Amino acid sequence: MEKYLQQQKTDLIKVVLFGPESTGKTSLAIELAKHFKTVYVKEFAREFLQNKLAKQNKICEVHDLIPIAIGQMKSENELTKKANDVLFCDTDLLTTATYSRLYFDNFCDPIIDKYSKKNKYDLYLLLDVDVPWVHDDLRDRPNDRKLFFENFKQALIKYHKPFKLISGNYGQRLKKSINFVKEIIVK
Repeated sequence: MEKYLQQQKTDLIKVVLFGPESTGKTSLAIELAKHFKTVYVKEFAREFLQNKLAKQNKICEVHDLIPIAIGQMKSENELTKKANDVLFCDTDLLTTATYSRLYFDNFCDPIIDKYSKKNKYDLYLLLDVDVPWVHDDLRDRPNDRKLFFENFKQALIKYHKPFKLISGNYGQRLKKSINFVKEIIVK
């Protein structure tokens, strides 16, 4: 199973959109991919859990996390072949691990935990909770946004992941993100 959670080796710059629900990660990933004329990796968990809700009327359960992690890494590795110089990831295994700890009483499957630390990204864009929360079928914690944000931020700090805080309205977020990505492309 471990081979399915490993990143494919690449010279691409990889950028993760990171943070709690309803902070604009998907919209920002789409806009950044357009701006840099590349592709982005969709959040595998969203489709997986939407299908589960539709078919079983159930939300995420702890046994869903391994299939979600494998699906996410499979998507990332496939899109690595299609990206130009940079690949934007709407999520990563550290996101899965952080949500797991928040939703399942501080539990994270050891293999997800291992690869959430081992897989490498050049930059995490940590999205703040200063935009309106938008309800959908899967989002369920509008009152826990600040707590979740702090958990996401602490995960980046704890595991020494390179990150920049992205706040402001959607236009400001895009502009800041473009500038931060340009900085690492130039290096």
